[in-house]
Amino acid sequence: MLIKTTAMAALLLTSGTSFAAPATSPTTATFQQLAQQQAKKTPLQIIDCRNSNFFNGWPEAKQQQGGHIAGAVNIDASWLKTLDTSAFQTLLHEKHLKPNLPTYLYCSADKAQQLTSALQDQGYQSLTTIDQSLSHYHGQLSALPNFQQLVPASWLDALINGKHPRYAPKNGYKVVEVEWGPPTKYLLDHIPGSLYVNTNTIESKPWWNKVSNTTLTKVIADLGIRYDTTVILYARNNMSAARFANFLMYAGVKDVRLLNGGWTAWTDAGYPTENLPNYNKKPVAFGKTIPVNPQYIIDTAQVKSLLKKPVNQQSVVSIRTWPEYIGKTSGYDYIKPKGRIEGAKWGHAGSDSYHMQDFLNPDQTMKSGNEIAAQWAQWNIKPHQDVTFFCGTGWRASEAFFFAHVLGWKNISVYDGGWYQWSANKNNPTADGTITPANVH
Repeated sequence: MLIKTTAMAALLLTSGTSFAAPATSPTTATFQQLAQQQAKKTPLQIIDCRNSNFFNGWPEAKQQQGGHIAGAVNIDASWLKTLDTSAFQTLLHEKHLKPNLPTYLYCSADKAQQLTSALQDQGYQSLTTIDQSLSHYHGQLSALPNFQQLVPASWLDALINGKHPRYAPKNGYKVVEVEWGPPTKYLLDHIPGSLYVNTNTIESKPWWNKVSNTTLTKVIADLGIRYDTTVILYARNNMSAARFANFLMYAGVKDVRLLNGGWTAWTDAGYPTENLPNYNKKPVAFGKTIPVNPQYIIDTAQVKSLLKKPVNQQSVVSIRTWPEYIGKTSGYDYIKPKGRIEGAKWGHAGSDSYHMQDFLNPDQTMKSGNEIAAQWAQWNIKPHQDVTFFCGTGWRASEAFFFAHVLGWKNISVYDGGWYQWSANKNNPTADGTITPANVH
C-alpha cells in the first residue's frame, strides 16, 4: 500500500505570530510503512498520542502487550483540553520536536485528528497518522521495567469493582489516601474503600523524618497491611503518597503501588467517590521484622560516606527548585539556611516546594521515563550508580525515588533528613551559587 499524500499548509511563523492552517485531510499510513521509512535512516519523529499509562507499558483492552515504539515521545491528545497555545509550544519544545521533520502519530482516530490539527496550527508540515491499533505493530515495544507499580485509574476502578484486572494483587490489597493533617478533604470525597493516613502519624519532629520503627510497625498493623499485602496509594498531590510508599518499601511491603496522577486522575476520569470514612477493624501482624529493606532510607552519616565515592559511582540528588539548589531561597518558611549539600547534583523538581512539574505531564501523571532519565543524565545521575534523593524534608525526594523505582533503578534511597537536617549542623559542608553539570564535584 502506498502512503496517501496530502499537501499540508505551512504556517507563517514570524515575530511570534502564527496563522491557522486550513483544514486538511490527514495523511495515513500503516506501521509497516513506518518501518520502511525508519529503515531508510532518514530523520523522522514519532508521537504516541495515547494515554501515558499505555505508553508506560499497560496493555490496552484486548491487547497482550503494552508500551510504545522505541524513540516515540508521548503527547496524550487529551492534554490539549488544558493547554493554552503557549503551554503547548513549551511542551513541543521540551519533547524536542521540530516542525520541519516528517511526523508520525499513532492513537485512536479522534485523538490523532485533534493532535494533528493542533500541530498544523504550530506549523508542522508533514503529518502522518497510523490508522491501525498498536497490536498490528510487529516490532519490540519499549516499556518501563516496573510499570505495574504505577497504576491507571481505570485499573484501580476495575479492581475495586471485583473485575480482576491484569496484574491484580495476589494476596489482598488496601487503598490508602495519604495527606498532611486531619482528613478534611477525605471526609468530603475519596476513592471508595480507601483508608486514610495523616502524615503526622508517620513523620516525627524536629526534622519530619520517619517515625521510629516501633511506631511505623503499629501504623502499618492498624491499616491491616502485611508484608505480602498489595498497597495502592494516592493523594491530592502524590508527593505525600510517595512519602508513605518509601516508608512501606523500607518496612518490607513487597508490592507498593502508586495511582498514576493521584486524585486528579480519578476525578478527571469521572469515577465514583464516597464520603463515609473507612477504618480497618482488625490490626494484623506484619509477618516480618521491620525494616526488611533498610537501604531505602539513609541518614546524614551515610550521605557523607556516599559522597566520598567517585562522582561517577554515586549521586546525592537534590530534588529541589533551581533557586533552592543555588542558594537563592531555602524553599520553606521554617528552614532558614540556603544552599545545597556540597557535592549534590541537581535532579530537577518544579516551581516551588509543593510542585514537581519537571516530572509530571499536564494531567499530573508521570512524565515519560526517557525524559526523566535524560534530565538526570545531564547531571551525571545514572542508573548504575548508588543514588540517594533529598529535598527539604523528604516529600519531593520520595516521589523522585518512586519514579526511579518504576524506571527499574536498583541502588536508590531517600536521605530522610534532607536539607532541613543537613543545614542545621554548621559543620556539614554546603555550597551555593550557579553551577553547570560538568562542574559538579
